[in-house]
Amino acid sequence: MAGWVRRLLQKPKQNSSSAGSSLNTKQSRSSSSSSSVTTASSSTSSSAASLGQLSPASQVSISSSGSARWAKSYDVCICHSNGDFEFVEEMVSYLESQTEGIRCFLQLRDAMPGSAITTELCDAVQSSHCWVLLITPSFLEDPWCRYQMHQALAEAPMANGRTIPVLKGIDRRDYPRELKCLYYIDMTRKENGFRQIKDTILRYLQELCRSTMSRIE
Repeated sequence: MAGWVRRLLQKPKQNSSSAGSSLNTKQSRSSSSSSSVTTASSSTSSSAASLGQLSPASQVSISSSGSARWAKSYDVCICHSNGDFEFVEEMVSYLESQTEGIRCFLQLRDAMPGSAITTELCDAVQSSHCWVLLITPSFLEDPWCRYQMHQALAEAPMANGRTIPVLKGIDRRDYPRELKCLYYIDMTRKENGFRQIKDTILRYLQELCRSTMSRIE
């Protein structure tokens, strides 16, 4: 009886080979876990490095030699009444003095002497990317201004930023109905108005060059 109780209370000794096997298993699991962590860490570092090496999107330059900008002689044609010439000269001076060197067509300065007015007006519209319509009381009364406005709308009937109405000295109620679908620039604050005209022209040129490059690629 005493021997039976003694055997029951005694703990069986762990076999050394079994203990070694168990230890090896634990070490193997630990090593495997460590290897997985190292691999994951390496993968994360590799991904981070890869992301860090991504080059930023190439910027479209409207002044590069192959730019679609040079397909036309002018960036913008200024459509205006002769009575507003002094104001237009100031606007053109501002645009042409910008870093981008915006090329403006100014009728009294750039039209060919002796050529037909209709020919010059049509050529000016077709040779320009954008058209600024300086809508003033004089503009509304000038049949040639309206003629050039209709030519611009016929050239680009969709509101895609090429036709830029600019209001000066008239009420919104007098805004030409042909332009009702287009937003206009208010010249109440001259400096702000000039900046908006510049930004609109450059935005169109940027989009033109970007879309042209996309088609080529």
